[in-house]
Amino acid sequence: MKRKLAVILSAAMMLGVFFGCGEKQQNAAAPTEKPDAAKTPKETQGSEEISIWHDGDESIMQVIEGQVNKTLAEDGITVKFEKKSGLTDQIKLYGNDAENGPDLYMYAHDSLGIFVEMGVLAPITDAADKSICSDMLPMTMEAGQYKGEQYLLPLYFETLLFMYNKGMWEGEVPSTTDELYTYMKEHTDAAAGKYALVNQHSTAYNVAPFINGYGGYIINSDAKPGLTDEKTKAAVEYNQKFAELEADGDYNTVTALFNEQKAAAIIGGPWLVSGIREAGIDLGIRSLSEFTLPDGGALAPYSGVQAVGVMKHAAENKKEAVSKVLNALAQPEVGIALAKEAGCAPANQKSYDSEDVSGNEIIAAMKRTAETAEPMPNIPEMSVMWGPAEALLAAVNKSGEDLDSAAEQYQKEAETAIADMQ
Repeated sequence: MKRKLAVILSAAMMLGVFFGCGEKQQNAAAPTEKPDAAKTPKETQGSEEISIWHDGDESIMQVIEGQVNKTLAEDGITVKFEKKSGLTDQIKLYGNDAENGPDLYMYAHDSLGIFVEMGVLAPITDAADKSICSDMLPMTMEAGQYKGEQYLLPLYFETLLFMYNKGMWEGEVPSTTDELYTYMKEHTDAAAGKYALVNQHSTAYNVAPFINGYGGYIINSDAKPGLTDEKTKAAVEYNQKFAELEADGDYNTVTALFNEQKAAAIIGGPWLVSGIREAGIDLGIRSLSEFTLPDGGALAPYSGVQAVGVMKHAAENKKEAVSKVLNALAQPEVGIALAKEAGCAPANQKSYDSEDVSGNEIIAAMKRTAETAEPMPNIPEMSVMWGPAEALLAAVNKSGEDLDSAAEQYQKEAETAIADMQ
């Protein structure tokens, strides 16, 4: 078990979905930062402070903090967000430490399994009534579940989108992937450096819309790799012909091609918006869920959900205060503030009753995508799946290797990597 946890934690430092929310983008985890020796007491003169550790965009956290503290003012409770670079390692060290650790944490949902296996988290229903989740989008709730328990309260989420240059795209955006491929064939001139659509075609996260849409999987809830699954292979084969028309496929290449107006469209997330705006592009947005695959299903990208979890010691010793904080975080006003100030797509469905939310084209497209999107797997074993999955895609798309043989090879590598975690 110790060997498994050590491998999980090491891999986790290389993972994480870091949320840009519209025009913001975050950096990967920095070296571990230890808590200050002198900490501010969590209780001061009739006011109880609830600390929330995070590793995200501080301006976004300020939006949440301000909204929640306004709600909690009459309860004598203050929420304080504290940025902790290398959050996984920080929680490993201090998750069970009531004095030096946090009461709650906010992070990408795909790290959930790691934290639960550490033994530091309580289900949110240990501190609050399950009704606080009643207004949340089902996909965001699923992201916070692990082994049948609801551990996370979702706040906002992101998905990949179809983003296009209105000044370059000719006619209507197709509604099927076959029609999209036909458009690409007619409007791509690789020799001249001009492309209809670019995508990170050998990055598992960016190919997941095809794999999930076909009913395949990279890894399932039982931690079984799915690289040799027939539906996964069908999706990889279908994606291959798109890859032939999508340039090299690495992040920097496809982003530059789109921003330099050498590509009419790109599959990317809201973290690209800032650079696109700076390039002076008239940006159009379509939900990937609006593209129908040959078998009748829709593209189904992964979604990353930013959510709040509760430390066991806080659920046991500060239940009343934690309950009030969770209820305040669950209010639709939090989602509205996030949408207005940071371009985030709220998890709370009632937030979309506000024109400030539903009128935002990017947020509205992500909400539509939430109908088919799948949360990134939150099991610890997912941490070792990215390598084999992307090796398979590169073998097929870049080296022209036989799909069946490559799938067998990297399926075995994935199984070995998971076995080594035991």
